[in-house]
Amino acid sequence: MKISEQTISQLQCAYKSGDTTPSEALKALAESIDTVDGDIGGYLSYDLDLALADAEKADLSKPLGGVPIAIKDLINVSGHPCSCASKILDGKYTAPYDATVIRKLREAGAIPFGRTNMDEFAMGSSNENSGIKPCRNPHDTDRIPGGSSGGSAAVVAANTAFAALGTDTGGSIRQPASLCGVVGVKPSYGRVSRFGLVAFASSLDQCGPMTKSVEDAAKILEVIAGPCERDSTCLDKDVPSYTSVLGKDIKGLKIGLPKEYFAEGLDPAVRAKVEEAIKKLESLGAETVEISLPNTEYAVATYYIIATAEASANLARFDGVRYGHRAEADELIELYEKSRDEGFGAEVKRRIILGTYVLSSGYYEAHYLRAQKVRTLIRKDFEEAFEKVDLIASPVSPTPAFKIGEKKNDPLAMYLADIYTISANLAGICGISVPCGTVAEDGKDLPVGLQLLGKAFGEEDLFRAAHAFEVG
Repeated sequence: MKISEQTISQLQCAYKSGDTTPSEALKALAESIDTVDGDIGGYLSYDLDLALADAEKADLSKPLGGVPIAIKDLINVSGHPCSCASKILDGKYTAPYDATVIRKLREAGAIPFGRTNMDEFAMGSSNENSGIKPCRNPHDTDRIPGGSSGGSAAVVAANTAFAALGTDTGGSIRQPASLCGVVGVKPSYGRVSRFGLVAFASSLDQCGPMTKSVEDAAKILEVIAGPCERDSTCLDKDVPSYTSVLGKDIKGLKIGLPKEYFAEGLDPAVRAKVEEAIKKLESLGAETVEISLPNTEYAVATYYIIATAEASANLARFDGVRYGHRAEADELIELYEKSRDEGFGAEVKRRIILGTYVLSSGYYEAHYLRAQKVRTLIRKDFEEAFEKVDLIASPVSPTPAFKIGEKKNDPLAMYLADIYTISANLAGICGISVPCGTVAEDGKDLPVGLQLLGKAFGEEDLFRAAHAFEVG
């Protein structure tokens, strides 16, 4: 097995045995990137010299000592570019500080290495909205890798990264993880600090790991989770040892199957794989129960009101005055208009316009306020469900990865690609996508993911069940 194909756990064993070093691992990754990434476009940049300098002083006794981890390009890493895959920041902004998750990775001995591609400002489900370059699925380069963390999923799947960080606002970790055949975890809202992440929708965003195994994901989340004095939404709760629950059996664990997630619109081949996965969980001792999440039908509309409203407020700071792209203009209003018009892509503009509309005088109560009330109903659906079950199982995406350009001109069809993932963000609960097989299309084997959802701060059950399924 090549070094770059190893999991974090395998890499750490190789360090311990002396078979390789952090510097050799980085060079192997760089070689793999140079060979493969030209066809995939998973990386926007990487700085091997800077990473090698970190590798020379790596403490291998630490939890992630000497492990390179790729970083989605909206997470600030001191001295590195942070473009959010947008022309408004590309080449015009270098992070002056580390995000909390990066500080915690460094304290655990990890080496941030490489900036991964994404939908511009995390707005998209296919990575086709990158303002810098396209990103493709390693399993079929004619297809999308998913989004918005498509680059992070693609580099892990292509073995050009051992693991990566992504962010999940409406499925942006789980959906690309499913479509690229890797593990992706969306932590509960408030479990991981958002300080240093460029905000899309502040009440929905969460940062999490994308890895080759459930064990690796548990290791990373143990490190990046926990309170942060710079993020008031990050709760002061102890972080359990997620790795300690791996290997425990799941006998008697109750898993809910929401009837709304197995209805019309789900690809039959995807449905078959997910149902096979559920049968495997049953064979391992889990009990399945049909449940209902009756407000699911309103989730997409609710999400695209709340998320766009928060995006319009968060992106107001990109005005051509303080940092980023600055257009030539004679007057201040003209400067704002031209800078934002030239810097933002079509999807970002669409969401800013929608968000500004739903927050505007005369429409706020009819749209935004009503969406917040429906969000409460969606959260109550999950609270009632978790009184009966420990976890919820479902598909991640209604289809396997679709062709590049297939849905580009149909925003509604694109938004519906997240129909099974959005509700978890609205409710603030945790979720994981774990590979559960492949389906054949056009002579290619395309990955499918099983989604497991847990109650808020219930990541231990999530990891226990996902690991049992993975190794079972």
